[in-house]
Amino acid sequence: MRVIITGGTGLIGRALVADLTKDDHETIVLSRRPERAAGLPAEVRVERWDAQTAEGWGSLADGADALVNLAGENIAGRWTASCKRRIRESRLNAGRAVVQAVELAGVKPRVVVQASGAGYYGPRGDEEVVEEEPPGSDFLGQLAIEWEASTAPVERMGVRRAVIRSGAVLSTEGGAFPPMLLQSRLFLGGPLGSGRQWLPWIHIADEARAIRFLIENERAQGPFNLVAPYPLTSIEFNRALGRVMRRPAFMPVPAFALRLLAGEMSTVLLDGQRAIPRRLLDLGFAFRFPKAEEALRDLLK
Repeated sequence: MRVIITGGTGLIGRALVADLTKDDHETIVLSRRPERAAGLPAEVRVERWDAQTAEGWGSLADGADALVNLAGENIAGRWTASCKRRIRESRLNAGRAVVQAVELAGVKPRVVVQASGAGYYGPRGDEEVVEEEPPGSDFLGQLAIEWEASTAPVERMGVRRAVIRSGAVLSTEGGAFPPMLLQSRLFLGGPLGSGRQWLPWIHIADEARAIRFLIENERAQGPFNLVAPYPLTSIEFNRALGRVMRRPAFMPVPAFALRLLAGEMSTVLLDGQRAIPRRLLDLGFAFRFPKAEEALRDLLK
């Protein structure tokens, strides 16, 4: 199997690359800065791209088994107008480049996997959220609509497309988990704000396994929530982390402090979605780490 990955040097991309290469699949990573590919398996082919067009790499899509589009600027940081513009443009430009490559391919890829996030649904309180639910009206919800749509034209070319709405990916290598871990190690563990908001999470190994499952399953089409089947509130998650770390978990971070520090971006931390991976489970995917405490124990062993 030959798989092309945009954003392959990021947290999820590296995990997916490792999962594919251990089974000797041909893996091609596209990167604006190939020097960031340090640490990838030696057999991985790294190609430079401008993250805007198919120039210089589009021919690689001809006959590929899968094209996985994970590219997009990190959403962490204060969302100034210019920051929002960069976040949006990085995603839409990458999507257009993928579509252009598929258009040029004589033999179309069998599947395009398009990244998105659980933030698609916006703040939803205690409501269980499955894939058929409508998008939110906030910045992340509206961004996700455009992000997902950026590669939709490949479907008109006869290419199967799966959209992955990922939750918080738990990994000691990056993302949101290392700051949580440091907070707990310093005996400062506790929920964010009220702690009643839901945290859709997934172990990094299950994230990579789920993407590969969607690549290989011919029935996988449309949106999929890539989240563990047992979401927790912020309070519950921090208690689980405290048990694993043998640390207290009773020091909340005040909501006003987060809003002061992060501005509008604080909604990612203070609001949540009780997202359920219904379509993934219906297709028969088996999570290795369905519950948070076992996931945390594996990450910290």
